[in-house]
Amino acid sequence: MDGLESDAIRQAVRTFYAGTAQAAPAEGGGCCSGSNCCAPAPALSSALGYSAEELAAVPEGANLGLGCGNPQAIAALRPGEVVLDLGSGAGFDCFLAARAVGETGRVIGVDMTPEMLAKARANAAKSGLGNVEFRLGEIEHLPLADASVDVVISNCVINLSPDKPQVFAEAFRVLRPGGRLAVSDVVALVELPEVMRQDLALYTGCMGGASRIEEVGAMLKAAGFIEVRVIPKAESRDFIRDWAPGRPVTDYLVSASIEGSKPV
Repeated sequence: MDGLESDAIRQAVRTFYAGTAQAAPAEGGGCCSGSNCCAPAPALSSALGYSAEELAAVPEGANLGLGCGNPQAIAALRPGEVVLDLGSGAGFDCFLAARAVGETGRVIGVDMTPEMLAKARANAAKSGLGNVEFRLGEIEHLPLADASVDVVISNCVINLSPDKPQVFAEAFRVLRPGGRLAVSDVVALVELPEVMRQDLALYTGCMGGASRIEEVGAMLKAAGFIEVRVIPKAESRDFIRDWAPGRPVTDYLVSASIEGSKPV
């Protein structure tokens, strides 16, 4: 992102989501991933593809209504697997994954915002799940060993990074041979105008930092992934337009399912 230093971007993102964590009401209602408050979190999550059963399965306060899809729907998690969630927030997707992999599996959430981490750990204490943990760290520099996880998931977080190739390289590093990446994220259909890329509010709202579909695919392949798929979801415009009312963001942006595998 020209004109904005990486550290400044990270600090802006950290500040925004620290505020989101602190402002979230106890009942789990929240704001969408843009800078404007919108519908309660359960309604938002239903629009993103989560079932009523999934929404009822997480501890109260874990669902902040953040995200742009449901990575669980494409991850095909199996009992006994080790799962990593990039940018785990208050733990919503981690708790769903923990139930999917069962007691023999394990889920690790990584987030760079201490306030989110505190919220996630408090939610974990309420969940009764012993197979989920949360670590402080940047997704460009993961606090995990090489070849230590089976699946990497993420929900509308990688587009917040000023160094996406490094994020995908790190995901590839920590995956075991044969492991897979299953991500929901916002991508650009065409190049964003520079005025949008330079707008920090749009960047922290998961819009200004979006890469074009072909760029995302190229980054994954450059990191070493095979079986790469970036599948846009046209219906996502229905909620993305609410992230920046009055601005033509849906002329450029859409949510997508992003997948890849590490060779055996």
